[in-house]
Amino acid sequence: MVPAVILVGFAAGFINTLAGGGSALSMPLLIFLGLPVNVANGTNRIAILLQCAVGTAGFAKEKITGYRGSLSIIIASILGSIPGALIANRLSEVLMERIVGVVLVIMLLLIVFKPDIWLKSRYQENVDRNPVLSFIIFFLIGIYGGFIQIGIGFFLLAGLVLIEKKDLIRSNALKLLITLLFTPFALVVFIINKQVDFKLGLLLAAGNMAGAWVGARAAVKKGTGFVRWVLIISLVISILKLFDIF
Repeated sequence: MVPAVILVGFAAGFINTLAGGGSALSMPLLIFLGLPVNVANGTNRIAILLQCAVGTAGFAKEKITGYRGSLSIIIASILGSIPGALIANRLSEVLMERIVGVVLVIMLLLIVFKPDIWLKSRYQENVDRNPVLSFIIFFLIGIYGGFIQIGIGFFLLAGLVLIEKKDLIRSNALKLLITLLFTPFALVVFIINKQVDFKLGLLLAAGNMAGAWVGARAAVKKGTGFVRWVLIISLVISILKLFDIF
């Protein structure tokens, strides 16, 4: 079990650092190991927190940052993450499984039929950004991130590239910083509700941190084709399980 958790953690950390969606690997694994969905959701936050710390440091070492002028969207994301986590803890386990399953189905369809929007940006220069719109969008993204981690990286990247008009590499660096800052607030909610398995969380985090360091150094250059197929297989298995088909 230990090697599998670390290996999946490595893959999740690598994917999350390059683009996003790594929790589509780690969450199903935690559920497969017997954790209720809400506990898996909370436990995964430990790995995400430490992964983002390492990934942020990795990008900083490569002198890649995109933090200037981003304080308002960081605050918006943090403010949104708290009610998002509270919403997650008020839902029944069955409803939570169905919601996660629907999210995974959407992710599967996108990664199969629209792989480019997961693996690279199609950003073009636009008119000046709207700070009010940015605050609202990142508040909503924060709610989703507090509610469930799966896919949050893609929402953050979309907001940073299309709304904040940052290039993809700097968006990745800022995405990790934002997630690093809002995750503790959501994690506290899960800890208070006793929905965190610290042993599995730290074990998963060991792999996540290693994957994040490698991912930060690789940026968006290698391994995406193989990772895409790993994601597809994992998504299919987890969807079947969450909908009681498998």
